[in-house]
Amino acid sequence: MILFRFPSHDYMAEGLLQLLNLEHGESVVHRFPNQELYITVRARVRGEHCVMLGSITPPDEHLLSVLLLAHTLKKQGARRVTALLPYLAYSRHDKEKPGESLALALIGSLFRSSGIDEVITVDLHSQRGQHLLELPVTSLSSAALFAEQIRLDALTDATLVAPDNGAIRRCCEVQAAAGMTGEVFHFEKERTPRGITHTGSKGQIRSRVVVVDDMLDTGGTLVSACEQLNEKGAQEIYIMVTHGLFTGAQWKKLWELRVKKIFCTDTIAIPAELASQPIAALSVVPLLQKILQHEVNKYAHS
Repeated sequence: MILFRFPSHDYMAEGLLQLLNLEHGESVVHRFPNQELYITVRARVRGEHCVMLGSITPPDEHLLSVLLLAHTLKKQGARRVTALLPYLAYSRHDKEKPGESLALALIGSLFRSSGIDEVITVDLHSQRGQHLLELPVTSLSSAALFAEQIRLDALTDATLVAPDNGAIRRCCEVQAAAGMTGEVFHFEKERTPRGITHTGSKGQIRSRVVVVDDMLDTGGTLVSACEQLNEKGAQEIYIMVTHGLFTGAQWKKLWELRVKKIFCTDTIAIPAELASQPIAALSVVPLLQKILQHEVNKYAHS
């Protein structure tokens, strides 16, 4: 198996190369003076299983780079091409709405036409995404990583909170992995022209709570949930999200709402300017190592 990595994921690739003893495949993204991109592959790939580690965001460069690399690998005779995208951008664009684009379906079409055979990601936003991509998709769960952190920080007595119905399953996975008991508390979320509001809830909370979700983007959902948790008597709030985008400034209001710490995985590198914030990154390398080892074993004799 040959691993091709994009510069955005150098921090993750080194661990995988060392742990799995994979072959490092060199590829270079070039840009013509007219801004058009092209790829050069500097490795023999005929008959090989090639894995591309990177991201498709921002799409004007990264998406096209992934597509060009996959197409080039297949053109050069690669037997199989796996897109290893720890954070799958556009995964929230998975709902049919009249007159609106359905980006995830387009991404799947582009992946297939470029020669990608399968996608591996971490905590895909919803099961609808797997159907829209129309490719074999492996979505790795971060539940074990969060459960380990809960044990390390002695948070097993906290109440697990799902900020909306879509996060209940994730909460239950974390609860089972951590060996916790009790009811998962969850909110009903509503999107309005003025933003996100939480209109109802089910369950009881203790003074310490852990909010589990797949993403912190602008933070609208988490800010609204934490406002409600404050009203219900929460004294310490911890947030665990798989993908930390930290877009804009709204999410920073969380520090005013008794949030003590935010845990996120390193599917996206935390911006350097947030180094002084109480934000901890949990490595997904063990998850990726396990699935890639499975891939090596699965296709070793095919």
